[in-house]
Amino acid sequence: MAEFASQLRLARRVALQVLASLFLVTVAWVLVYRWVSPPATWLMLERRSRRPEANYGGLLPEDASRKIHYRFVTLDEVSPQLPLALVAAEDQRFLMHHGFDTDAIIKAAKHNFGEKNGGIRGGSTISQQVAKNVFLWQGRSYVRKAAEAYFTVLIELLWGKERILEVYLNIAEMGDCVFGAEAAAQKHFGRSAKRLTPSQAALLAAVLPNPLKFQAGHPGPQARTKQQRVLRNMRRLGGTKFIGEILD
Repeated sequence: MAEFASQLRLARRVALQVLASLFLVTVAWVLVYRWVSPPATWLMLERRSRRPEANYGGLLPEDASRKIHYRFVTLDEVSPQLPLALVAAEDQRFLMHHGFDTDAIIKAAKHNFGEKNGGIRGGSTISQQVAKNVFLWQGRSYVRKAAEAYFTVLIELLWGKERILEVYLNIAEMGDCVFGAEAAAQKHFGRSAKRLTPSQAALLAAVLPNPLKFQAGHPGPQARTKQQRVLRNMRRLGGTKFIGEILD
């Protein structure tokens, strides 16, 4: 009995040491990315290794090299219209919450589990999407959602809103093998992200729910409809003055 109790104490001590080590490693990892741009994400590696199974009516080009287009830029190197459009499209309460929008989560749950389900609706904030895309693998599981929540809390505490938004507009998938504002602006509009117009920024934000099916370079009626909705939300938020609140 005494030997069993001793082994239990040893196991508990080892478990605590492992948890403490994991905590310190993840905190250090998040702190590094506070100042260093992520070299790649799991989704980038997945896209490079293989094409998406769906061809979306032939919209995705055959690219044997699967080269990833990605160049990290600062907020100063991007038109303020783009971060405004992303917030208007994805997370209008970005400045109000601390990583989790409970209202959006409740609405998404009611929609997804309701009797008349019109497709899966997400309730993730920009912070949650950054946590998932930068630090975690793709997929749906309770383990990944728990890890996503953990990293969301860390980046909210250690990065702040400005850095979260900067990383988001750089690592968001905006086309097949196209990631971030600069690569998307060059690919779809032949110009730098600094020179994006409000309409172009709204179009990039409009296709984000599925940037492979709804391509900014070949927008269809659905993308155009959402583009107009994003433009209205941009005006309602107060235009680029809203982004000034984030940078202050």
